[in-house]
Amino acid sequence: MSEATTDFLMTPELEDEIVRAAGLLAGAGKVVALTGAGLSVESGIPPFRGPGGLWTKYGEPPMDGYQRFLADPAKAWRERLNPTENWAKGLTETLGKARPNLGHLSLVGLEELGVLRATITQNVDDLHRQAGSRALLEIHGNYSLLRCMQCHVRMEPEEIEVDPEDLPPLCQSCGGIMKGDTVQFGEPIPPDVLRGCYGAVDACDCMLVVGTSATVYPAAEFPLEVLRRGGQVIEVNPYESELTPACTVSLRGPGGALLERLLHHTRARRSHGSIEANP
Repeated sequence: MSEATTDFLMTPELEDEIVRAAGLLAGAGKVVALTGAGLSVESGIPPFRGPGGLWTKYGEPPMDGYQRFLADPAKAWRERLNPTENWAKGLTETLGKARPNLGHLSLVGLEELGVLRATITQNVDDLHRQAGSRALLEIHGNYSLLRCMQCHVRMEPEEIEVDPEDLPPLCQSCGGIMKGDTVQFGEPIPPDVLRGCYGAVDACDCMLVVGTSATVYPAAEFPLEVLRRGGQVIEVNPYESELTPACTVSLRGPGGALLERLLHHTRARRSHGSIEANP
């Protein structure tokens, strides 16, 4: 548990706001979550930039990484199998140690409750999947998976045989080139994920925005689109963001503690509603 979580004090006023947010979730037709790096901080993953950031510590990946891959996939795969760059080693080591926190688990609880219909994440750390999220859209990919550049099928690394003497490995389904699923600088977001995101947002009447400043596009437009159509947006963030003034409810504090209470009150609202409907 992070220091921010252990030092956090739940006030009666904040609890009242969580109850209000739970009412919105319980009464919504389709809730979609949008999560960002702030949620992963509580799992020990620092942000990429700024003091203590991964790229500040280890250096940034190349801005033309995708173009380099396209120019020489075999070389890119040799570097993947035998990383020499500090940023690659540091990222893999940091993400490999991380485990889902209470925030990830609470989102799974909302999904199992039938309230949360989809989770769109900007994170590549695999923590939502480890926690048990099923309706998951990883807009920037997943560092632990491989993806076919042609048919977009995703596989665990152990599912495909990689011959160091015959690179790059090819997709077993269509023969396309396999690459890491993480979206590199300069790489388009995979079209299957982007379609899924827009489909989820189009049907969404209540969006739960967790641990993100919502300034990086296309994800930044999702809560704004929900608001334009008259939907509700609930923000969960330790800090104010550019989105805060537009939100229906803004809950200030660590995602783990707030989402746990939000799940608790939403479950209570759902149970109370069932009792009233079936006396």
